Amino acid sequence: MAETLKQALNDKAWARWTALLLLAMAMFFSYIFMDILSPIKDLMQSTRGWDSTAFGTMQGSETFLNVFVFFLIFAGIILDKMGVRFTAVLSGAVMLIGAAINWYAVTDMFMGSGLEQWFTDNLNYIPVFDELGISPFYEGMPASAKFAAVGFMIFGCGVEMAGITVSRGIVKWFKGREMALAMGSEMALARLGVATCMIFSPVFARLGGTIDVSRSVAFGVVLLMIALIMFIVYFFMDRKLDSQTGEAEEKDDPFKISDLGKILSSSGFWLVALLCVLYYSAIFPFQKYAVNMLQCNLTFHEVAPDSFWATNTVTIIQYAIMLVVAATAFASNFTKKTTLKIGLLATSVASLVAFCYMGYMRQSAETVFAVFPLLAVGITPILGNYVDHKGKAASMLVLGSVLLIICHLTFAFVLPAFKGSPVAGTILAYVTILVLGSSFSLVPASLWPSVPKLVDPKIIGSAYALIFWIQNIGLWLFPMLIGKVLDSSNPEIVEGLANGTMTPEYAATHYNYTAPLVMLASLGAAALIIGFILKVVDKKKGLGLEEPNIKAE
Repeated sequence: MAETLKQALNDKAWARWTALLLLAMAMFFSYIFMDILSPIKDLMQSTRGWDSTAFGTMQGSETFLNVFVFFLIFAGIILDKMGVRFTAVLSGAVMLIGAAINWYAVTDMFMGSGLEQWFTDNLNYIPVFDELGISPFYEGMPASAKFAAVGFMIFGCGVEMAGITVSRGIVKWFKGREMALAMGSEMALARLGVATCMIFSPVFARLGGTIDVSRSVAFGVVLLMIALIMFIVYFFMDRKLDSQTGEAEEKDDPFKISDLGKILSSSGFWLVALLCVLYYSAIFPFQKYAVNMLQCNLTFHEVAPDSFWATNTVTIIQYAIMLVVAATAFASNFTKKTTLKIGLLATSVASLVAFCYMGYMRQSAETVFAVFPLLAVGITPILGNYVDHKGKAASMLVLGSVLLIICHLTFAFVLPAFKGSPVAGTILAYVTILVLGSSFSLVPASLWPSVPKLVDPKIIGSAYALIFWIQNIGLWLFPMLIGKVLDSSNPEIVEGLANGTMTPEYAATHYNYTAPLVMLASLGAAALIIGFILKVVDKKKGLGLEEPNIKAE
C-alpha cells in the first residue's frame, strides 16, 4: 500500500500542478465571461438600446437564482453527494449553456425574431417577485436584455458551482503540500481574467471597423468551451488519482438547517458576513461600470486609424507585458535570493509603467481599467503570508475599507475635476485603480481565513455556504441599483434619449457618476464601522482574529 501511495499522481509535482492549472485556467476563463460586457457598456446602449437600468438589471441577474432559488446551497449539496469531478464537469456545462444563450440574445439573429417578440410581450410582470421588488425583469426592458439575463442567470449558477468545486479540488490534490501557494496561484490567475476581458472584449466588438457586440460574447463562449474541456481532462486525472489511492472523494458534512442556529448565534460570524457583503458589493458591481465611468470622467481623443496604437498588434503586445507584470510580481514572493527578488520587482515595475503608457497611448478607458488586478496579483501572497505569521486580520479589514472609501470618493469628486487634462487625469485614474486593487487583496487575505476562528470546525462548510449566499445578495442588488441611481441622477440624459434630442452614442459617455460612487463609498463606510466593531468584539470575546494563523512552536 505504501508503494502504491508513493506512485499516486498527487505525489508527483508535475501532476498536481497540472491539475491545478486545469482548474485555475477554467476559472480564469469564467472570470473573463463574467465581465465580458462591462468594457462595452457604451456599445450595448448605442447598438442594443440598453440604458443603465437595463444594463444593471442584466448584470445583477447573474446571482439571481443563487440567491432567490437557493441554487448556491443546492450546488454545495451536489458537490457533497457527487464529488469534485462530476460537479466540475457539470458546472462547466451549465456555464457554457448560459453563455450560449447570452450570446444569442445579443446577436443580429435575435433582433427581429419571433423570440424577440415573445420576450418583448412577456416577463413584464412576475407575480410575487414584482410585489417584493426583486424581479429580474421589468416592463420596458429590452427583449435582448431579458433573454441575456436568462442566460446570465444560468451561467451564474455554473460559475458559483465551479468556484466551490475548484476550492475542494485544490484541497484534494494539495493537502499536506503547497496548498497556500496553490490557492494563491489560482486566485491570482483568476483575477487576471478581469484585465483580459477589459483588453480584448472591445477589440472583438470593433473588429474590422464594424461594431458587433456579439463577437465579444462569442469570444467568451469559445473560452468556456475550452474550460469545459479542461474540466473533462481533470475528470480523468482525478479518477486516476482515486484509483491509485483507493480512497473515496473527500466530502464535507452537507448543509443542514440545524447548523443555522449555531452559526447565526455567533456575533463574530454576522460581523464578518456583513463585512463581506458590503465590501464585495462595492467592488464587483463597480467593475461592471468602471470602464463607462472612466469614459465619462476622462478626456480621450480619437486615435488615427493608421496609427500603431490603433492596431490589434498593440493589443497583443500590451497583453504580453501584462503577463510579465503579473508573473514577475507573483514570483518575487517566492524567491529567497535578494538580488533575484529585486530583479523581479524591478522588471515588474518597469513592465507596469510600460503597460500604463501603452494604455494611455491607446486612448481607451478599457485599457486604463485593465490595470486593476495587477497590483493585487503581486501583493496577495505577501498579505496572506503576513496574516499566517503575524495576524492582524481585523486590522487589515479596517485598512481595506478605508482605502475603498478613499478610492470611490476620488472617482466621485477628484477625477471629474481633471476632465480636460488627459495626462493628469489618466495618471490619477491609474493610481486610484491600483490602490483599489490592492485594497481588494487586503480583504480576501484576511477575511476568509478568519471564518474558521468564528464557528465550530464541523460546520465550517455550512458557514461558508451561508456567507457566499449573503454575499450573492449584494452582488445581485447593487449592479441593478447602480444602474437605477445612474439613470435617476441623470434625468437630462434619460429625457434626451426619450425625446430623441440626444443620441445613444453621446449619452453613453456623458453620465455623471457622482451619486453611484457616493453610494459605493457609503458601503465602504459601513464596512469600516463594522470592522471597528469586529475589533472590539474580537478583543472582548478573544476570537483570535488578530492572532497569526500559524502558531509558533
